[in-house]
Amino acid sequence: MLGRLLIVEDDEQIADILREYLMNKGYEVNWASTGNEGLEDFKMKTYDLLIVDIMLPGMDGYSLCQSIRWVSDVPILIISARNKELDKIKGLKIGADDYVTKPFSLPEVEARIESLLRRYKRMNSSEEQEEIHHYEGGLSINFNRKQAYLNEEELNLTATEWALLTILAKNPQRPFTKKELYEHIWHEEDIESSNTITVHIKQLRNKLKEDSKNPKFIETAWGIGYRFIGGRIQ
Repeated sequence: MLGRLLIVEDDEQIADILREYLMNKGYEVNWASTGNEGLEDFKMKTYDLLIVDIMLPGMDGYSLCQSIRWVSDVPILIISARNKELDKIKGLKIGADDYVTKPFSLPEVEARIESLLRRYKRMNSSEEQEEIHHYEGGLSINFNRKQAYLNEEELNLTATEWALLTILAKNPQRPFTKKELYEHIWHEEDIESSNTITVHIKQLRNKLKEDSKNPKFIETAWGIGYRFIGGRIQ
C-alpha cells in the first residue's frame, strides 16, 4: 500500500472516479461526503494525505482544513471548482499544501499526491519519536499515546477532555472561542451557544489542579474563550 488517503467530496461521481483511480494505483482510499463526516473520520483513523473539496455541505473545506491544522500536519490537497487566485491563496494560507482546480487530470492529481507524500515522509524520515511535551508546573503530554501526566501521575481524562487539551496545547497562546472548540470536537454547529465547553473546561482544569485565579495551563481569554499558556520546557 502506497498510503492511506481520505477524499472529502460531496460529488459522488467525482469521488468515485478519484477513489477507483487511486486504489488501482495502490492507495487505500476512504470517502466522506461532508466536512463534518470528514473531520470525524480523520479523528478516528490515521491518514497519510487528505483530498478536500471547498464547497461542502455543513462544514466547508476551508473550515475542515483549519480544524485539521490545529492538531495535525498531515498533507492536504484541495481540489475545487473555485479557480480564482484569492480562493487558492485562502486555501494555502489556511493550511492546505497544494491546490488543484476542476476539471482536473487524474495523472496530475496522482503526481501531486506523490510529491506531497515524498515531502512529508522526508520531513518525518528521522527515527519516529514519541511526541512528548513537558511544561513548567509538572505537566507532560504524550500526544502519540494520548496520555497526560501531572507530576508523573497519569491523568484520567475523558475523550472530550483529551480533545480539548490537545487542541489548546498544540496551539499555545492562541485564543479559541467556545464555538470553535465545540464545532471542532462535536462536528456540529453550537446553535444554542450552550455551556457545554465551559463545563468540560472546568472538569479539565480540576484534573490539572488549576488555581482559577492564577492558572498555569488554561487561561480564560475574556470575551473570547480559552487559551493554553503552559510554559514548555525544552
